[in-house]
Amino acid sequence: MHPLFARPGESDSIPILFVTASSFEKVIEAVDDRERAFVKAAGFEPKAGRHLVVPAPDGRLAGVLFGLEPADEPVRDPFRPGALSTLLPAGTYRFANSPYDTRLAALAFALNAYQFARYRKGEPRKARLVLPEGLDGEELTLIVEGVSLCRDLVNTPANDMGPEELEDAARTLANRHDAAVRVVLGEALEREFPLIHAVGAGSQRAPRLIDLAWGKPSDPKITLIGKGVCFDTGGLDIKPEGAMLNMKKDMGGAATALGLAHMIMARGLKVRLRVLIPAVDNAISSTSFRPRDIYKSRKGLTVEIGNTDAEGRLLLADALALADEDKPDLIVDFATLTGAARVALGADLPPFFTDDDALAAELMECARTEFDPLWRLPLWRPYDAMLESKVADLNNVASGGQAGAIIAALFLRRFVTTSRWVHLDIFAWTPTTRPGRPEGAECQAARAIYAWLAARHV
Repeated sequence: MHPLFARPGESDSIPILFVTASSFEKVIEAVDDRERAFVKAAGFEPKAGRHLVVPAPDGRLAGVLFGLEPADEPVRDPFRPGALSTLLPAGTYRFANSPYDTRLAALAFALNAYQFARYRKGEPRKARLVLPEGLDGEELTLIVEGVSLCRDLVNTPANDMGPEELEDAARTLANRHDAAVRVVLGEALEREFPLIHAVGAGSQRAPRLIDLAWGKPSDPKITLIGKGVCFDTGGLDIKPEGAMLNMKKDMGGAATALGLAHMIMARGLKVRLRVLIPAVDNAISSTSFRPRDIYKSRKGLTVEIGNTDAEGRLLLADALALADEDKPDLIVDFATLTGAARVALGADLPPFFTDDDALAAELMECARTEFDPLWRLPLWRPYDAMLESKVADLNNVASGGQAGAIIAALFLRRFVTTSRWVHLDIFAWTPTTRPGRPEGAECQAARAIYAWLAARHV
């Protein structure tokens, strides 16, 4: 179990009392006179995120007050209590009354304590939480482990996270769960996956397709695909300086797929899991692919390159074609694909696309209950015409500058035949620290997808 979690009765614990503006007076009436006097003398205000450590007569801690949003607040942050894991001094704590969602509060407590300490030593997290009765600490732990794996991979700079290192991460995960890994490189990659090879051709770090398989062949087939651009210069259509600064996270889709794969395998879900990761650098050299080049994809469709900075959809196209050949029950791809998605919905709310209305509704509900936000956007078929090319079956970018996220999804739609396909255009990053979500890499959509799978394949 996660080291920040304690089992009930494992040790003495300090109570955490959650308060709102309306419940504050009632809550402090239940504590003793000395503690009540201290709270009033300290001038504590029960505002969301405020906390007060209350001392005991012997110098130890008697308890903690922590403010939540008012009960009638239409938008509450169920991760708010997670901030306590870095606010509190060393000790073991328990929820003395209920936050709005006890499970999410406990999950956020551990997620909030995450540190990326590969290059700089982190501060030890010494506050532990007694898991409330009824919570499955092992499941919470595997979710935290999956999120942390994703965050670690995305936070690692590109000099230490190239296609080979991404392969190593997949192999390490596979070894942990007795999964098999096949990797396609070199001439075989060029022959079998021409678009993946083209995107990675400009880099000295060899492109590859990583193919991980786990589970019984007789179980339902679930295929995850993650965009693995370990660094994206934009290619010959080079990005401006500001847009290139954070492009180490352009393999966030691959990291998310691996994080979700850990959750699935650690839980032992009854699925035949496959994870496909096209891993490349989109670099600039004499061997880089060029605007107006034309390539024949794995599916057989010819693609004209309208912009080399729209490389992610090329990788996914070949990977989707491979996945589709296996006729899985569900295909899910994750990709840091378009700036248009961020313009439309911001950093916190990844759009997803699917033709399956029932599946979309179920995913939206999982996103809500898991506090892993998603929002459906349409695969608007009339926009397909924008991908037309005069010299190939299609172009990799639209003729106009509008509806960029939809256009990218429609491009991908050409390479799958099943309606049980979900495309997620994630950001994979938290720009500003918030409870449960430290600044830096973020594992978006994986918890919602895991919840959907766990409800059906235990």
